Amino acid sequence: MGSVAMDSDYGAPRELSALQKARALYQPDLPPCLQGTAVRVEYGDTATAADVAGAHVISQAFPHTYGQPLAHFLSKTANVPDATIITEHPVVRVGIVFSGRQSPGGHNVIWGLYDAIKAHNSNSKFIGFLGGTDGLFAQKTMEITEEALSSYKNQGGYDMLGRTRDQIRTTEQVKAAMATCQALKLDALVIIGGVTSNTDAAQLAETFAELKCPTKVVGVPVTLNGDLRNQFVETTVGFDTICKVNSQLISNVCTDALSAEKYYYFIRLMGRKSSHVALECALQTHPNMVILGEEVSMSKLTIFDITKQICDAVQARAEKDKYHGVVLIPEGLVESIPELYALLQEIHGLHNKGVSVENISSSLSPWASALFEFLPPFIRKQLLLHPESDDSAQLSQIETEKLLAQLVEIEMNKRLKEGTYKGNKFNAICHFFGYQARGALPSKFDCDYAYVLGHVCYHILAAGLNGYMATVTNLKSPVNKWKCGAAPITSMMTVKRWSRGPAASQIGKPAVHMASVDLKGKAYELLRQNSSSFLMEDIYRNPGPLQFEGSGAETKPISLCVEDQDYMGRIKQLQEYLEKVKSIVKPGCSQDVLKAALSAMASVTEMLTIMSSPAFSGQHIELPDDFPFEVIDNPGDQSITLKREFAGETIKAAVYTNFDTEEELDEDDGSDNDEESFKPAIQMVVTIQKPEGPILEFDCNFNDDELAIESMRVLNRDDPDAENMYEGPPFSDLDESLQKALHRYLEARGIKHSLHDWLYEYMMRKDEKEYVVWLKNMKEFIGN
Repeated sequence: MGSVAMDSDYGAPRELSALQKARALYQPDLPPCLQGTAVRVEYGDTATAADVAGAHVISQAFPHTYGQPLAHFLSKTANVPDATIITEHPVVRVGIVFSGRQSPGGHNVIWGLYDAIKAHNSNSKFIGFLGGTDGLFAQKTMEITEEALSSYKNQGGYDMLGRTRDQIRTTEQVKAAMATCQALKLDALVIIGGVTSNTDAAQLAETFAELKCPTKVVGVPVTLNGDLRNQFVETTVGFDTICKVNSQLISNVCTDALSAEKYYYFIRLMGRKSSHVALECALQTHPNMVILGEEVSMSKLTIFDITKQICDAVQARAEKDKYHGVVLIPEGLVESIPELYALLQEIHGLHNKGVSVENISSSLSPWASALFEFLPPFIRKQLLLHPESDDSAQLSQIETEKLLAQLVEIEMNKRLKEGTYKGNKFNAICHFFGYQARGALPSKFDCDYAYVLGHVCYHILAAGLNGYMATVTNLKSPVNKWKCGAAPITSMMTVKRWSRGPAASQIGKPAVHMASVDLKGKAYELLRQNSSSFLMEDIYRNPGPLQFEGSGAETKPISLCVEDQDYMGRIKQLQEYLEKVKSIVKPGCSQDVLKAALSAMASVTEMLTIMSSPAFSGQHIELPDDFPFEVIDNPGDQSITLKREFAGETIKAAVYTNFDTEEELDEDDGSDNDEESFKPAIQMVVTIQKPEGPILEFDCNFNDDELAIESMRVLNRDDPDAENMYEGPPFSDLDESLQKALHRYLEARGIKHSLHDWLYEYMMRKDEKEYVVWLKNMKEFIGN
């Protein structure tokens, strides 16, 4: 179970610097909905999972806690007749535990919850678990008091209570947690952490409900990675501070680069698998390049592709006499590079089989062994480290920045020798910014946000809710306009799966998964709009150190402010609209009013039905493990393009949504076919071209049974549309052995029947999306 260091100084008063003392005196504000001693709750509709296709799996895994209603906390001036008002506050016993990596602002969650508990009943008890989840299992506690809190208010780190294993997952751990809650007679257990910790909180809440344990479980979104984001959570506690501290360090390096004009700085940023920290820091500091893992994953870029991109940028800058630059790299990049991720998976599989570290390299498959031997010795050693508890690599220990710097140096020296690069010698300096920021004094925003979340936790337990996460939305506005509520953690869950046709097989357990950078979001769009000028013009931006007073103290993450959020507020606004419609369209209203309502509701219902279907849901269809193509999908087009490079060839496959449905179903043939079971074929035009010479083009049809080549042509590169060019005989007239050889030729290039199920689901979803856009355009045209 692990040991807890009981000789530690958890919770001991600390000697504070002048700045720390000043920060300890800062009192965060509360939004109106949390002020006063009465708790006012408005319950919304039951919350469903955003993962429409996985909702059934989630509901089965969490029968006691799935489908609970949203909760909105109201100010005393709110006019909501059916709101529940709680004025009686009996003595409660509440426990709290840090269950994630330290994140600036965590202490303020404790402070906010303490103030709320004592404001509602001064006799209530607030208990902290020492040493994280190991302390929870071992029942190692301290009582949270005003004296204990005094030197931890608005301070960084988790050293008031400490943290250890960060998980409540195994049967043994869950039983130990329940035994502790029962022994201490806890009314509620508050778990502070990120995606993994809140998944554990949801499972704990479900188990407690099933076994009739009276302790309610509440989750709080605190993680520096910023990857706990969904329709209910706009950002996490700690993300703002981490990005501001890192941005100051990055901007200092940018100034140094511009001063000496002879070094390229490769800076790796903590943030786990997602690239939120790297994106935010890039928006704040304007480095020359930032390599986002999500871009690499989407485009299937290899380590050599990334090296070439950086080398081309170095060469372009050298042509303008610039021999310096700054490149940001997220620590999760190594798991976004396809061949390195596959290598890591193979290594982790050998770890799981008990193969010793010394014997892993000799146990790798031939391709993995070749890649492993290619890598520098220091990277090999780091890749062999035992994986984390969630089977991910120890990302903080893998020096991807040094790997890229070394590969870029090798390539630039090669170009210099060949004469294709005529600039100065390439020089690189590498940094890893991660641990430096985790214990920083939290920003004013994180202090306010965490303190408010602590108060929300009390409102949740006062309302008797179990398996909920504390939420605050409209965060880009001032505190007095923040909207506070609670959402079932199960409504934030998704099910990791791979596609098996339209009825996707659900693979894995439901969980709150890390949110990747949205490559269609406004923050990413802002970066892409400025990436060219960032690369070539050295428009470095220095936001300076953290500010606690003045206008600089009020700044918030750029990636938060540019997005259009406040989901909880809009849900409430929708409910108000529906109530207004009910009040207008009543028995006795005019025919015109009734007709207008029916027409509008029919149109809205049709569109929403399509948009909420599994095929249209916002969930990303995961690519098959061996999928070699980049997917190019332009909104408004009826086709997508699959593209890859293979053995010096460029392969493109245009896939069309206008499915081949010419085969009519014969109602009289006695077969079991019907319109719902019939799957139309998928049309594909494949072009294969080498650096020189003609182009080979295939017309193909995919269906359930086979990949059929309908025709093929050899086209003139200079005039591929020439009408009189001889294209060869019909494909069906070719010798059977030649037909089979051409099938094998396409399969070797990735065009094979196994693509069918994934393509079918992807194209069905695209077709429905385009249909919705078409409906909107028609409505706008006719309406005007």
